Amino acid sequence: MNIKDHWQEIREEFQNNIKKSSYCAFATVDKAGNPHITPIGSLILAEACQGFFFERFPEKMPKNFQTSDRVAVMTVNTGFFYWFRALRKGVFHSPPGLRLYGRVGELRPATESELFIWQKKIRRAKGSRGYDILWKDMTRVRDIYFDDVRLVTAGAMTRSLWK
Repeated sequence: MNIKDHWQEIREEFQNNIKKSSYCAFATVDKAGNPHITPIGSLILAEACQGFFFERFPEKMPKNFQTSDRVAVMTVNTGFFYWFRALRKGVFHSPPGLRLYGRVGELRPATESELFIWQKKIRRAKGSRGYDILWKDMTRVRDIYFDDVRLVTAGAMTRSLWK
């Protein structure tokens, strides 16, 4: 599947999955080649196979980026009714998950526009203690440039998707 030709579909599906699970998994490798997976809830997909994420809490992931800027990002639709419907009918109507592959840029200050998008995304939590602890001071981002996509498959239940 050509990521550029299908970016809008990929973006919509990815964002739908994040709404269901609240995060996606970032996979990186360290200098010894050991994989590391980090949950990230701040990935925002933009136009033209790009996005950005706020980097505040990961410890190993930034160190891994010193060795390699490559990253794999996976999201899965964990919605109960989504899975119930697919199991009942024996077919998924959309991919159960997506894997995006790409490279990250350098850590930089977030723009006003990026901060606005982030604040809009988390506005329901504003006023909670957790909001102040986790998200109040999110100010630094990394750009991410995607160059490949692969669907999470489940045999015959996903065979007809996105051909």
